[in-house]
Amino acid sequence: MTQPAPTILPPDPHTRRPALALPPRTCDSHCHIFGPHALYPYAEGRSYTPHDAPLPAFRALHEVLGVDRAVIVNATCHGRDNRVVTDAIAASGGRYLGIANVDESFTDGELEDLAAKGIRGCRFTFVRRLGAAPDLAAFHRIVQRIKPLGWHVDLYFEAQDVPDFVGLLRGLPIPYVIDHMGGVRAGPSHDAAAFEALVDLLASDEKCWMKVTGPERISAAGAPFEDVVPYARRLLAAAPDRVLWGTDWPHPNVTRMPNDGDLVDVVARYTDDAALRQALFVDNPARLYRFA
Repeated sequence: MTQPAPTILPPDPHTRRPALALPPRTCDSHCHIFGPHALYPYAEGRSYTPHDAPLPAFRALHEVLGVDRAVIVNATCHGRDNRVVTDAIAASGGRYLGIANVDESFTDGELEDLAAKGIRGCRFTFVRRLGAAPDLAAFHRIVQRIKPLGWHVDLYFEAQDVPDFVGLLRGLPIPYVIDHMGGVRAGPSHDAAAFEALVDLLASDEKCWMKVTGPERISAAGAPFEDVVPYARRLLAAAPDRVLWGTDWPHPNVTRMPNDGDLVDVVARYTDDAALRQALFVDNPARLYRFA
């Protein structure tokens, strides 16, 4: 008998207003909306079941943080049903764009429809705990099909696997975005060789973009995430024009739920350079995702 997918932690409902004031048009470049399940059912065979984290809560979070724009990434719990993302985009007045989950069952017309609805790329998850890794032959076929749409691929790895994929990534014909600092682990389990490969890839391949996100996933010590700061600084220095920031709200599959105010304020320790913060929060996502 199949075991039900475990229910994960809900987000912290008491978002702290951050001390760091975000610049106008700040973009949360990695965030999710879950449900409500009555409208957007969770997928059969999912690896986890979230608490609903619907659009009104999403908007309330960004109001407290001072975020104006967002790129909503469809999470694995919604499977290949992208309506939770495209409906939010349609209601946003141009403030939201999205990343879809697709596979080879999508027709070219369906992919074009997603592009018209504000989808800018598609995500592939190589993290074992979230299910089987993508078939690489199918992955390459999808890459060729999305290339005319101007899309990129969004990739979620475990750090120890990054070196094995460097050759594949360098050979991609489209831009690619790596989630959550490549999944590196701070503290005693630090993935030193994998992180060096990641920094070199980011510095040397202009198709590579990095989400400097997920300190709550990376940190061994927890908030205020001081042990993550050196890794973020290295990545920002490697490619200041190809780094992105986001909350990852509502933080699926974390062991300790963060407060999103802390996830804004830690960036003040990544850099005190106003121009670099402007690039990270505003200019880089505007360029990659093609906000109006």
